[in-house]
Amino acid sequence: MYKTLLFISLLLVNITSYATSTAQTTKLKSDDKHTFVLVHGATGGGWDWKVVAQHLTAKGHSVYRPTLSGLGEKHHLANESINLTTHVQDIVNTILFEELDDIVLVGHSYGGMVITGVMNSIPERIKHVTFLDAMVPADGMSMMDARPITKQHKVVNGQVLFPWVDESKPFPRDVTQPLNTVTEPVSYNNAKAKNLDVTYVAFVSEGMTKAERATDPSWQRAKQRNWTIKTFAGNHVVYRVKPAEFTVMLEATVSDRNNK
Repeated sequence: MYKTLLFISLLLVNITSYATSTAQTTKLKSDDKHTFVLVHGATGGGWDWKVVAQHLTAKGHSVYRPTLSGLGEKHHLANESINLTTHVQDIVNTILFEELDDIVLVGHSYGGMVITGVMNSIPERIKHVTFLDAMVPADGMSMMDARPITKQHKVVNGQVLFPWVDESKPFPRDVTQPLNTVTEPVSYNNAKAKNLDVTYVAFVSEGMTKAERATDPSWQRAKQRNWTIKTFAGNHVVYRVKPAEFTVMLEATVSDRNNK
């Protein structure tokens, strides 16, 4: 009888220990899963981040890749009233209506302008921010201020005709960009937004040195803000050709912390 009770006791201890160990492992794995909100660049759309999103989803992450008003599959709605505020609100509303919290906010290129506005608007919903070869504007700065080269591009009916937009190509492809999205300044004056942990990832093209890349004003502003600065080898759309490696890098940025 005693041996039977001892056996049952040991069995219960082992079962409890296994259950506790399993729960801890599950929690650890769950903690490694994130909710990414990917914001594309000028003339692009959510379509451009489909493959990266697939890689992230395969690893158990939740991914949202909204298309900004007047771009991508919404290009038929393009009009002169669309501005940077519209695009900021596109992302803010995605987060609010999808009831997202503790998100990893990611912006590429012009998307840096947009996520700056999102940071300023709802910092309490954000866990981490990653700027991918993106513009880092100061408070009150527009895309045209951050990248004066935009002044050189042709504008027709309130739409900027960037040179890489080839309207002869089939969809999905880049489209024209509403002018007011590049001329309206962004606000970055919320103390809570400035306290968020941020990573700035600069893409370094073949033939360019890291030192040359570091002269970019956005890099310099990121440095002044004590953000984590990283580099990734490739051109401005390297995520299209190295999505798997890119995804690993993107995941790793979530654990970066500002040098306060």
